[in-house]
Order: sequence, then C-alpha cells, then structure tokens
Amino acid sequence: MRKTARYVSLAASGLLALSSLTACANDAASGTSAGAGSKGDGKGTKVKIMVGGLDKVIYLPALLTQRLGYFDSEGLDVELLSEPAGVQAETALVSGQVQGAVGFYDHTLDLQAKQKSVESVVQFSHAPGEVEVVSTKQAKDITSPKDFKGRKLGITGLGSSTDFLTKYLAVKNGLKISDFTPVAVGAGPTFISALQQGSIDAGMTTDPTVAAILDKKAGKVLLDMRTPEGSQKALGGPYPSSSLYMQTDWVNGHRDTVQKLANAFVKTLKWMSTHSADEIAAKMPADYSQGDKALYTQAIKSTLPMFTDDGVMPQGGPETVEKVLKSFNPVIKNAKVDLSKTYTTEFVNAAK
Repeated sequence: MRKTARYVSLAASGLLALSSLTACANDAASGTSAGAGSKGDGKGTKVKIMVGGLDKVIYLPALLTQRLGYFDSEGLDVELLSEPAGVQAETALVSGQVQGAVGFYDHTLDLQAKQKSVESVVQFSHAPGEVEVVSTKQAKDITSPKDFKGRKLGITGLGSSTDFLTKYLAVKNGLKISDFTPVAVGAGPTFISALQQGSIDAGMTTDPTVAAILDKKAGKVLLDMRTPEGSQKALGGPYPSSSLYMQTDWVNGHRDTVQKLANAFVKTLKWMSTHSADEIAAKMPADYSQGDKALYTQAIKSTLPMFTDDGVMPQGGPETVEKVLKSFNPVIKNAKVDLSKTYTTEFVNAAK
C-alpha cells in the first residue's frame, strides 16, 4: 500500500482572505491525496516538514517529490505543512513542531549566530530564485536599488530571506536599512494587491507571483535572481537558497531517516533536470495553475535554472551568503560563524 504525504495549510494571521493563488494552492495541497496515491497507513518512518509556501516554485521539489512517489519508495511517511514565509518554517523547526524545514539556507547562519545548531542536508538551489519587481506606476522613478530610499518595499515577512536580500541590496547600493520601510505582504494575491494599490512601491517575490504580476502588467522586473548569472550580478556569487534544513542533533540521531530523505530529494532534482517545464507542471496539483496552465508552466520554466541537479552545496555559496548577511545583520556581523556546520554534503553524496 502506498503512503502519501498529507498536507496541512496554516494561514498566516493578518493576511487578506482572498480567493487567491496562494490560498488555493494551499487548499490544493490539502486535497491532493487522490492524485498522489492512497493515504499514508502510518507504517513508514514519520517525518513532518514545514515548507515556506508549498505553492512557490522555489520550493517545488518538496511537493514534487511526493507526487513522484519518491517518499513512498524510501519507506517514508512524510507530512508536508505550509506557511507563507520561510521565517515561519524556521520557527516551526526550532520550536520542535516539525523535524525538517524547506526554506532558505541563510537561516542556518542566522540561527547559528543565535546559538542554535541547524544545517542544510539537501541544497535544492544555487541561486535565490527571487525577483525584485517595481510597480508599473513607479517604474520610471525606481530604476535600481539606489532608488529604494523613502520607499515601501514588499517582503514576505520580517526576518525572512526576502527581508535579508532586500536589506543587502540597499546597503550594497549605498543606503542604510533605515532609509526604506519593509512591508510584510506575503506572496501571491496579497503581494499583487499591495503593488496595485500602492501599499508598496516595489518588492521581492518569486514565481508564480512574478508571472502573475507581469501578466497583469502590475509591475516590471527590476532585478532577476532566478539564474546563477543573475545571482552573480546582484550578489557577487552563487547564493544557495531553497534547501531542506534540520536541527543538527536530530540529524545525528536519525541518520537513516535523513539519508532516505536525501535519496528522495536527489531523485527529484535529477528528474527535474531531465524533464521540461510542461512535464513538471503536469505533475503538480491542477489548482496550482489557477486556470492558466501556460502561465504556470512559464513560471516553472523561468525558475528552473536556480535548481541544482544533485543537492550539493555550490562551491563558494556559503561564503556569498555570509557576506550578504554580515553587510546588514549586526548579530552575524559580530559573530564567528562556522560555515562548515551550516550544511553537510554527506547524505547527498551517498545518494549519488
């Protein structure tokens, strides 16, 4: 009997109750059992993983692994839960609500500086997958991060990776982090609405939100970090972002389970590297396309270059992330971070 990952969508308090891409995607995640196999019978090794937005293309490997049946084949009973921002996934992990988190690697550095040992065990990406978009109304006045001064800039949440990257871009371009106002607007329709209504002048988000913004002509791309080349240009090097990270103590105490997770995710990354955006989109819940399959497929195609094909940490990636965080984060700037303890390649190398 096949065991299926079960999904629980946790709505963030304060987000607008819109019938939306993000909301519907989370609903879809809650109801994909019929399309993915029979319900988990509890016989597999149980693991809870919090994802910083199941419908975000940057975290697509999490759900795709389940849809491909790779958790099942490893004898795992994985429960995927969803929060709209990576920082909330981090909180769930540290508090012990879940055993793993799918979010940005940079959280492992931030947490180590706060005396918490967390490490990336599978690195999904070597670029952020993030895009800085500016509202159509402000496009003539905001042509680079130098123009962020006095502006309201959208991020998914305070303390999120979009918050980190926005601050870095401002500091890199001669501004102080006090020169602009970060506004937590989530992703999907809440982000788009904020952009259209003028609640934010620009902001950082990912696909499929980016694709929807461009389709609606609500904004224009200011900086594109969905490719290694875009990451190099904006950040000065590879920027490992989406990953599976876990508390080090849990990893050390459950090595067999972590290896099975690594096996499953590496299979998915390899599968993604040999299949088209159309084929990937076809594996995802129907509701994720929101009635526009072509637009959703384009969102996947635009983001595919960010992913690794082996789950291995890109060379120089941790150093780029440390440089970015030290530029504005006083906690990390004054801390001695041991990068070797923020990730491991042991499990993905064994999976190969």
